[in-house]
Amino acid sequence: MAAIFKREVKAYYTGMIGYVTAAVSLFFLGLYFANRNLMYASSDFASVLYTTTMILLFLLPAISMRSFAEERRNKTDQLLLTSPVSIPAIVRGKFLAEVVVFAAPLVVAVVMPLILLAFGTVSLVSAYSALFAYILLGAACLSVGTWISALTENQILAYLATFGALLVAYLMNGIQTMFTSGSVLALIVFLVVLLIAAVLVGVACKSLTTGCAVFCVGGILLAVLFVARPTWLLSAFDSVLAAMALFEPFNGVVGGMFSISAIVYYLSVMALFLFLTGQALERRRWH
Repeated sequence: MAAIFKREVKAYYTGMIGYVTAAVSLFFLGLYFANRNLMYASSDFASVLYTTTMILLFLLPAISMRSFAEERRNKTDQLLLTSPVSIPAIVRGKFLAEVVVFAAPLVVAVVMPLILLAFGTVSLVSAYSALFAYILLGAACLSVGTWISALTENQILAYLATFGALLVAYLMNGIQTMFTSGSVLALIVFLVVLLIAAVLVGVACKSLTTGCAVFCVGGILLAVLFVARPTWLLSAFDSVLAAMALFEPFNGVVGGMFSISAIVYYLSVMALFLFLTGQALERRRWH
């Protein structure tokens, strides 16, 4: 794993991605710090990190898009998969390299709350708790991008798909409010998801009949649930949307509600998507 990690970190800084992402991250971090904390004499450093979460939607896909997509494009993925290094070690090495590239510019953010101490009282616990949650949020987003990168050989496609997924997660709180206002909307979304699942099953089984059967059976079950227990449908739908709200636990930390559940949530997201990445690589190894 160490060899993969060193190779990936070197690759990021041999090219332009590492330097460009660091420059963009430092630019916006410094801009919002000067604007919010220095110009307006605010001691709330967490609000600076909260403001820069929008930048992560553009920054993190640029870091994760090359992890496996570039290997497939350069035809070096088979050499990597047949190496003595295990699949989990490969995934961990690449993922940790991405996290280092993302977190390296944030070393400057460690100093910023200390600068504010010269102007008044600052809650260092609140500031560094928000910074820790910010790094966990970025790592969770990178795990999603790593999984998407493992599914394609086109880096642009990986970037756009990761950006779309993170954008949906970013807007999920508003989407959740909109959809939980009515069970009909929840039913429509479930039907769309069911249709996508039926198509995937049909493609996997190479049978249009199987795909149609899955959609029909699932549609009947949803219709029965909608008529008999609409509150169950809304409750299940609300739980699914809440689990997809990737930025919400960080927003809670910024609001002063730091909890162990936020850490567990982000670690669980990382574990899930890194596992899925490993499974995607296992399929490629044997096919």
